[in-house]
Amino acid sequence: MIALVQRVARAHVEVGGLSVGAIGTGMLVLVCAEPGDTPAHAERLVGKLLALRIFSDAAGKMNLSLQDVAGGLLLVSQFTLAADTSRGNRPGFAAAAPPKLGRQLFDTVLAEARSRHAPVAAGVFGADMQLHLVNDGPVTIPITIR
Repeated sequence: MIALVQRVARAHVEVGGLSVGAIGTGMLVLVCAEPGDTPAHAERLVGKLLALRIFSDAAGKMNLSLQDVAGGLLLVSQFTLAADTSRGNRPGFAAAAPPKLGRQLFDTVLAEARSRHAPVAAGVFGADMQLHLVNDGPVTIPITIR
């Protein structure tokens, strides 16, 4: 699985002009499943996200996790993270999981996150979404789970 983590002051996702998920301070995470991914990969990703120490402690060092700061988690499916741009100018997406598997794994990530943390919000799988965020830092971290 591929994830792109952004530490945010606030973020929300809209579908058709309506807000479907919003958080204050926390993480906006774009999530992409790949063909060989399993529910175990999804569970490991959630564990990594919740433990990732990217929030500042009293000394200003990135030493605290999402759980330590009781931050929000906004999960958004994003198959384009698997883009192949090695040939030509149009990206290919063969490295992304097919939609059925992608939905299953995104749902697993979402369910696992909700069982282990609150608040958790999400976009709508496969929808045309607009993301609005204030990136804090900015801090943006790619994660790959194999």
